[in-house]
Amino acid sequence: MSVISSTQLAKRLNISREYLYILKDKEDFPIKPNLKGKTVWFEKDIEKIKQYIQKDKISETSEMKIAYKTTNINNRRYLGNKYKLLPFIKKVVNENCSNINVVADIFAGTGAVASAFTDKKIITNDLMYSNYICHIAWFSNQSFSKNKIIYYISKYNKCNVKEENYMTENFSDTFFSKEDCKKIGFIREDIENQYRKGDINFKERAILITALLYAMDKIANTCGHYDAYRKGIILENKLELFVPVPKTDLNENNICYNTDANKLVKNIEADLVYIDPPYNSRQYCDAYHLLENVAKWEKPKVFGVAKKMDRESLKSDYCTVKATKAFEDLIKNIKSKYILLSYNNMSEKGNNRSNAKINDEDIMRILKNKGNVKIFSKKYKSFTSGKSNIQQNEERLFLCECFDYKKEIIPSPLNYIGGKFKLLPQILPLFPNQINTFVDLFCGGCNVGINVNCKRAVLNDSNTYLLHLYNTFKNMDKDIIFQTINNIIEKYGLSRSDIYGYSKYQCNGADGLSNYNKDLFLQLREDFNNRKNEEYNHYIMLYVIIVYSFNNQIRFNSKNMFNLPVGKRDFNSKMQEKLSKFIDRIKSNDYKFTSMDFRKFDIASLSTDDFVYIDPPYLITLGSYNEQNAWTEKDELDLLNFIDCINNNEIKFALSNVLESKGVKNHILLEWLEKNKEKYKTINLNYSYSNSNYQVKNKEATTKEVLIINY
Repeated sequence: MSVISSTQLAKRLNISREYLYILKDKEDFPIKPNLKGKTVWFEKDIEKIKQYIQKDKISETSEMKIAYKTTNINNRRYLGNKYKLLPFIKKVVNENCSNINVVADIFAGTGAVASAFTDKKIITNDLMYSNYICHIAWFSNQSFSKNKIIYYISKYNKCNVKEENYMTENFSDTFFSKEDCKKIGFIREDIENQYRKGDINFKERAILITALLYAMDKIANTCGHYDAYRKGIILENKLELFVPVPKTDLNENNICYNTDANKLVKNIEADLVYIDPPYNSRQYCDAYHLLENVAKWEKPKVFGVAKKMDRESLKSDYCTVKATKAFEDLIKNIKSKYILLSYNNMSEKGNNRSNAKINDEDIMRILKNKGNVKIFSKKYKSFTSGKSNIQQNEERLFLCECFDYKKEIIPSPLNYIGGKFKLLPQILPLFPNQINTFVDLFCGGCNVGINVNCKRAVLNDSNTYLLHLYNTFKNMDKDIIFQTINNIIEKYGLSRSDIYGYSKYQCNGADGLSNYNKDLFLQLREDFNNRKNEEYNHYIMLYVIIVYSFNNQIRFNSKNMFNLPVGKRDFNSKMQEKLSKFIDRIKSNDYKFTSMDFRKFDIASLSTDDFVYIDPPYLITLGSYNEQNAWTEKDELDLLNFIDCINNNEIKFALSNVLESKGVKNHILLEWLEKNKEKYKTINLNYSYSNSNYQVKNKEATTKEVLIINY
């Protein structure tokens, strides 16, 4: 019996997919999952569905206007929550920090502090999945359907669950009534089922889980944490989900992590790193184990009066005698202009559990080794279980301006012809000091774009393979990228000289590995060229081909087939380091990758604070990027006219090019410069390209590389 997907049906009937979620619950319209677990509809029911829509007295629009309550990021009880301190934190940052474009909140908890910086790119992290999934809901820029969220929450609030489940079996009449446990277990299982079927995406899943966690926290039979529950209390059935309302104008490059902060800081960069670690011996995984259990939904065994699961992997060193050592390691590895540490003055004021684990002397010693330190304080009422008598509690902000912080200059993982990595020491100092948006119009291997200090960068190239490859690196988890690369290498039996050396392959360092890899590489190349499915793994496969190809370069023929032969090298330690640093860089900073012809770039979108770098194919030189008339005299003239338009809009630019190469002069460029000698300045550069595969007979031939600027 033929079936149709929800997307296809919605298009055919000219209705929204959200309206189909209402129809799903009508008994007249049975549905079933297909082999991939996604919802499909029977073709035979389409006419009946049409008739129902025509007769339906409740319009689609009014169905979607279900009355609902909303919730915001601060509507959650949490130890050490800094929401009420946000004005204090923002004031310190605004008055003492400059050029803050990327903010990392690496012990983010509820995400309250990160929420104060959503006008910037934000990086959040927390070791607990229950916090991480809420960060996805509040900060991820993935699209979601608000109507769909409203529909599911309305459905969950109305549901009357009869069946027992994991929650009733383990938590009935403890933190929640048995009836509320039934609802919690049903809702959480249904969210997971909808996600597996493909009816909700990852962001929508996160929002629904967040709604459930916030609803649980609101009614839990506790004093704010789950170390214990109050006994002898008559529990009411009152679970009600509210609709989370994330901001809609979030930075598209926001990124959320769920890992150990000490490991994370080795792989990220930011302008400001905010640190709010646990202060005392109270482990957050003990206080919020139940929310963590529901968020992960792995249904582990629980034990003890408080019904806790195994939490060993979630224990923090910052709650133990190891805190000072962990803090010193953290600060040492941070790559940032500023570090802002929240740490109160409770080192000897509460009971033993409340006392801070890092004393002020150690805090100052460690931070002063990193930079210049200022301290700001504000009186603040701390959380207490009732056993502590804490007077004159202060929340302190330690602001460290790091010594001489500069972004490390890193190379591209691609050996792109004409790449400017070796020229960076000459050209970067010539760029403007303050750049809002940096545009790398012909980004190629991105050597320039990823090393410029700017608020945000647009990295453009007409080669769509580059766009998809870079977005794959930006969007996939780094560990998964490396695992996928290793799987491909292993599948095709390609060499791994970093592990086994050259002798295993009967090769040597001088001659390289091409004899061993040739046939294996050709099979990999053929399989790639024959693939039609261009998902993420497709572009990881492309990267492996580039690694094992001649000079690690990229080239496609007129039939769009990768056609370089095998090279001498493999995925050695140097290549791995380049890729690792590149991935970290593009994840940490505010980069957008685009693929368009330069003539289609919208100059009107730029302002006088922006800067355009232009490194086009060189008309008078040879390279894989301008074979088969890929760059003609017409392109050169069009580009020069485009540059004049940039200048007329009072936007700064820099053009890399060559005036003369191997005895050939670029007369078009020379004439343009002569015509505009009052407007543009030419700066001579000193560099000859050694990564070209084209043989030069006259090694002494002059190449005049220049940078042309209008400022």
